[in-house]
Amino acid sequence: MIGEILVSLLLVLGGGFGLVGAWGLVRLPDAMSRLHAPTKSATLGVGAVLLASLIWFPSQGLGQDWHELLITLFLLLTAPVTGLMLARANIASARRRGEAGPPGGDWSALAADPPPADDRQP
Repeated sequence: MIGEILVSLLLVLGGGFGLVGAWGLVRLPDAMSRLHAPTKSATLGVGAVLLASLIWFPSQGLGQDWHELLITLFLLLTAPVTGLMLARANIASARRRGEAGPPGGDWSALAADPPPADDRQP
């Protein structure tokens, strides 16, 4: 009984996170904002569904299967890397079009090496 309630809550939570991720992907205004929807909330949604599956099957006497755990681990490792690569591609594309830049348009401030730790002001 408690296992069924926990699995049900995880499935509802996973569906909710998936819905929020899909909504954000469609409704957010620009590519950088839309990038956060699938990499954050949809990843949590899929993770919750996989965790529910990891709990459900052993509780029904169907044996322990580690596929769900491996899928979750793979998802948690690859989603941030994919998000980073998409963000870098978006920034590079915007720089080529001349649309992106730091406030004031001073790229040289970003390219300069930071001062040594001893010379920094508190």
